[in-house]
Amino acid sequence: MTSPPPTPSPGRTVHLPEEVVRALEARMKGSSFHSVDELIAYILGRLVDHPAGDAVFSEEDERELKDRLRSLGYID
Repeated sequence: MTSPPPTPSPGRTVHLPEEVVRALEARMKGSSFHSVDELIAYILGRLVDHPAGDAVFSEEDERELKDRLRSLGYID
């Protein structure tokens, strides 16, 4: 599985509801992400690289996604 990219710098400021930030912090515990910013940058980067209309996953993509979801506690 690939490591999350470093947080890009310089960047922009985005304001998120506190409850969203707390939920992301809870989900990233035990993952390879060191900050909510890193997690959000990774998620958005993946979304840009693979928009929903292009949702064709290779077996490797699917395996990586399942590993990621498992590490975040979404699946067993």
